[in-house]
Amino acid sequence: MTGITKRFGRVTVLDHARLELRGGEVHVLAGENGAGKSTLVKILGGVYPDYEGTIEINGRPARPHTPLQASALGIAVIHQELSLVGPVSVADNIFLGRNPVRAGWVRDGRQEAEARRWLRQLGLELDVRRPAEQFPIATRQLIEIAKALSQDARVLVMDEPTSALNAPEVERLFALIESLKEDGCGILYITHKMEEIQRIADRVTVLRDGRWIGTAPARDLPMPRLIQWMVGRDMGEQFPRRTPAPGRERLRLENFSVFPSCFSRRPAAEDVSLSVRAGEILGIGGLQGSGASELLLGLFGAYGRATRGSVRLDDRPLRPASPRQAIEAGVALLTNDRKGTGLVLSLSIIANATLAGLRELSPGGWRRPARERAAAAAVTRLMQLRAASLDLDAGALSGGNQQKVVLAKWLQTRPKLLLLDDPTRGVDVVAKREIYQLMEQWTMQGIAILLISSELPELLRLSDRIAVLHRGRVTAQFSGGQATPENVLAAAMGQTHSEPDPGLRLEPTFK
Repeated sequence: MTGITKRFGRVTVLDHARLELRGGEVHVLAGENGAGKSTLVKILGGVYPDYEGTIEINGRPARPHTPLQASALGIAVIHQELSLVGPVSVADNIFLGRNPVRAGWVRDGRQEAEARRWLRQLGLELDVRRPAEQFPIATRQLIEIAKALSQDARVLVMDEPTSALNAPEVERLFALIESLKEDGCGILYITHKMEEIQRIADRVTVLRDGRWIGTAPARDLPMPRLIQWMVGRDMGEQFPRRTPAPGRERLRLENFSVFPSCFSRRPAAEDVSLSVRAGEILGIGGLQGSGASELLLGLFGAYGRATRGSVRLDDRPLRPASPRQAIEAGVALLTNDRKGTGLVLSLSIIANATLAGLRELSPGGWRRPARERAAAAAVTRLMQLRAASLDLDAGALSGGNQQKVVLAKWLQTRPKLLLLDDPTRGVDVVAKREIYQLMEQWTMQGIAILLISSELPELLRLSDRIAVLHRGRVTAQFSGGQATPENVLAAAMGQTHSEPDPGLRLEPTFK
């Protein structure tokens, strides 16, 4: 790709960018959110056909005008924002537009068998006849990867493919990448996780503000230099130095269970007992299916009354039957899917940032646009949001800035308890550091935080204490100094640890 320039109206998002991908290599495309990485990928994948510059594949000019044309050229793309059709079956999603047919009829048996084969390569066994929307986001991420693999592409683009995956799933994906490299496939890989760049990259290209900054072998690009290329300056320490000063107990759970619906026989989170104090970050560890996300959703009232056990917030009973009741009680939840449940992408930044606090901003039930604009401006300024205008649709922002809008929405509610499910998923190194600093500020203000993170180093460095779930049950609790990658992963796989939550009497949680 040479001299690639792309404009949206008067805004230039790519300015003579370039990229070279070789067969049999993993080439990491790095840069901050908004650097133009996803736009470059969408041009290659036929999503944006109107651009300046040239593309050559195997030395021949190419200009895909649609994703189907890109697929015919041997290009497969796993986009950062999942492109599955929710109500359609897993098998139909994997072969969408390429369904095996005979005499005009889809060969369902063959398609389902092939779908299962590709999913098994990723260690996934599931009913491929079920709609994709019925599976959690981590499973949908793997379905998206299987969809790309099934195209037998020679150029495979992976845009944040591990953002929702746990450690074992990431290992399986990396083993598959090695196999694809040996077959001569060229893999263009986008990630904000520095440890992934160090581990799998052969070469690295950096974009900044839509411009090409440089390309170098990964071994010649140490992390400090890579970050300097990305942000244009030295970053200093990534994680803030936490000085925890927990106050009085804010939340206490005793034998709390969460059922995905009133008709579920088995709880997703079972007999969970833990506590968190004002100004404290309690990390929740666990592998996919551990029940961690369901635990937060249950506390937020997302499952209605399909919970049991005792929940006390500021020593008062709490059992919200809806998110609205949870918000009124002082609970806020950032989900791990900002596109599906965090934002209304077609609404403006102002509308999204004020969505959860409209009642207070609308005295007498009448909306006050000027008041909403002022409130959104104040909170997005605090979040250091980078946007040309607050009237922009949220869908036009980069991933990191979208995440800041979601956080801004919840700050409007002035929460006592903040539930964060993978708050830095799909955001760059600068936005991550800004979110870490904001979390430190919130704890200093007395907000209690329950934190889930798919990045173990992040969970370990940010948490004052960690509770680990395995199949819905707490198997271990660690103080910050005792938590290590080894014992957290061991507990996530079912091994127990004897350190109890301070002041909390626990029944044995693993047999």
